[in-house]
Amino acid sequence: MKSLVNIQLSENEDSVIILDQRLLPSRIEYLELRTAEEMYDAIRLLKIRGAPAIGIFAAYAMYVLSKVSKKSREKTLEQYGDYLKSARPTAVNLQWAVDRMLCASDLRAECRAVHDEDAAMCEKIAENGLTLLKDGDCVLTHCNAGALATSRYGTGLGALILGRERKMNFKAYVDETRPLMQGARITALELMNAGVDVTLICDNMAGIVMAQKRVNAVFVGCDRVAANGDVANKIGTSGLAILSKHYGIPFYVFCPSSTVDAKCKTGADIIIEERDSSEITEMYFKEQIAPQGVKCFNPAFDVTPRELITGIVTENGIVYTA
Repeated sequence: MKSLVNIQLSENEDSVIILDQRLLPSRIEYLELRTAEEMYDAIRLLKIRGAPAIGIFAAYAMYVLSKVSKKSREKTLEQYGDYLKSARPTAVNLQWAVDRMLCASDLRAECRAVHDEDAAMCEKIAENGLTLLKDGDCVLTHCNAGALATSRYGTGLGALILGRERKMNFKAYVDETRPLMQGARITALELMNAGVDVTLICDNMAGIVMAQKRVNAVFVGCDRVAANGDVANKIGTSGLAILSKHYGIPFYVFCPSSTVDAKCKTGADIIIEERDSSEITEMYFKEQIAPQGVKCFNPAFDVTPRELITGIVTENGIVYTA
């Protein structure tokens, strides 16, 4: 797993190469993306996922598309940027990275800087998160906030992975994270590879795990932080925060500072992406598991109010909100 690279430029820098995360853990396949349509689909269809990783990908994509724009002149780079930003509306890093690239004078240097800066930020986030843990602690996770969703250590998983490098021992209860199973498919894989003692649970088992005092804290990533401290993260996060409050368990959100959207006043202003019903009824199942034609509601994210959050961990430190 340590040899897996989730995003990189091709050798001749005319395409972006990504690990297709839809196929994990069963298959490891890389995709080489050259066109705006391929890049849009990679974001929209979750071939690349995780707010920071999407930002890194968008930076590389804009660099590649800048060459396409100069060569074909069919679309301006600004138009390509607007197109990419429309792929997923909730994660602020996508918009942030596109806008940053549009303001850059040297796109090649800028896209590499975005990637390098994220790796450095993740290491600092991991260091800050590690101050919240002691040897032997057990953490509950939701979705995936490891290296494959970001770079290097990740955000929500970074402290566990860094701690293991320093010979600390941790346990983790990993929510499977319906409907796309990022916890079961990716988080369990990353933490097991790091040497963490992992127990996989269904999402609706988190309450009994907390009631039985099996976990010391909940660690999650996030896709956007509003100016007032509300956070948007993978669907199911707010329910875990409510449970944590009830059982007196600290609830921490991990993210780079680029995920903070100062223009977004509260969580109510965050656009919540809704996705296709087939993700609930068909994906990752051999046969459809629900009646044909049943109506589905499939929001990809929910908003957790700041009063349910113990602290937000960034590369700059920990902001206690509760």
